[in-house]
This record gives sequence, C-alpha cells and structure tokens, in this order.
Amino acid sequence: MSDQVNKFLGDSPGRTLVKLIIVSLIVGFTMKFFGWRPLDFLYGVRRFLLDLWHSGFAALGEFGDYLVLGATIVIPLFILLRLFNFRR
Repeated sequence: MSDQVNKFLGDSPGRTLVKLIIVSLIVGFTMKFFGWRPLDFLYGVRRFLLDLWHSGFAALGEFGDYLVLGATIVIPLFILLRLFNFRR
C-alpha cells in the first residue's frame, strides 16, 4: 500500500506534502502581491475563450492567456497520467 502511494505521488507522502506547502506559499504570496484571486483565473479563461471566439486567434497575444490555456490541458493530462501510471 505504501509503495503504491509513493508511486502515485512521485515521492513519499511527507516530502510531497512539504513540496506542496512550499509551492502553495510561493503561489499564494505571488497572488496576494498582484491582487489576484482564484476566480480571476476562471473569469480570465472565460474571457479569453470569448475573445478568441469573437476576434479569432488575434487574442493569443498575451503571455498569461497562453499560460492559462496551456494549464487547462496540462493539469488534467498530468492527473490522468499519474492515475494511469499508478495502476502499473
């Protein structure tokens, strides 16, 4: 059981927890510094998709849009890959 958990998480639960806490603090600090809220990202994705739909691919000019758009694909794929690798 413990080996499967380590395999799924990519490391021991304790080390994974420490890594997640550190990354969460960095992301939280950055978001607080810039005044961002989690819903701002969802609204940004929605606005980006609407802009893309209405104005074509000219809306792809901003770096943040690339990041959010890519994350909508990368994060679910990461989770799926982890789940499929976990079963091996």
